[in-house]
Amino acid sequence: MAESISDIRQRLKEAEAAGEDEELLESFIAAYEGDGRSGVRTLVGTAKKRLEAIKREEERTHGMYSYEREYAGHGYICGIDEVGRGPFAGPVVAAAVILPSDHEIKFLNDSKKLTEAKRNELSEVIRREAVAFAIGQVEAERIDEINILQATYEAMREAVGKLDVSPGILLNDAVTIPGVDIKQVPIIKGDAKSASIAAASIIAKVYRDGLMTEYAGKYPEYNFASNKGYGREEHRAAIARYGLCPIHRRSFIH
Repeated sequence: MAESISDIRQRLKEAEAAGEDEELLESFIAAYEGDGRSGVRTLVGTAKKRLEAIKREEERTHGMYSYEREYAGHGYICGIDEVGRGPFAGPVVAAAVILPSDHEIKFLNDSKKLTEAKRNELSEVIRREAVAFAIGQVEAERIDEINILQATYEAMREAVGKLDVSPGILLNDAVTIPGVDIKQVPIIKGDAKSASIAAASIIAKVYRDGLMTEYAGKYPEYNFASNKGYGREEHRAAIARYGLCPIHRRSFIH
């Protein structure tokens, strides 16, 4: 007796639930492509579209390794990026990431272009597979003292300095970091162009979002879990009502 369409639909759901698993989708297509029922043809078509989308993403990710291939002769290549330059509250966070040279991590992208679930998933993969990674952060009080640009540089220097291995070159998102005696390549919109910088943006974003969620428990009136310290309307209203808390950047708020 032939499988029911509902059973086949469930198999497709299971294949899709496995994430970007090409082999499961290819097996599904091979198993059911010859089934003449219209409902099954529709499911096979869905599987093919999903597989095509995965392959396009793999091609896009491969393209993001062009800088890593270009500078392969410089030893360890370290991507640098930051998150949190604009918020009214919380630290600015920088990450330094050295990706493995023997394989590519699929589906890397600018952290802002990823869903929260995908960022969290990729953050775990990067932490597990990276040759090295480190995080630097500068708190609100220090930001007020030296300004956000200098604080960003300070966080980046801290991240580089905490790496377990010494990079031969830094790929930076747009900036040249003063006070670092390592060759640097600033790349405009680098988090969308370089795999290493994208990885750093993901690590920094997930880490800082986690910090702000923790602060939400300490200062619940500001809803930091949702706004992450940025100056959204409800955050501005909370400041007007409750004043500033210890993690607010006084120099940002007038």
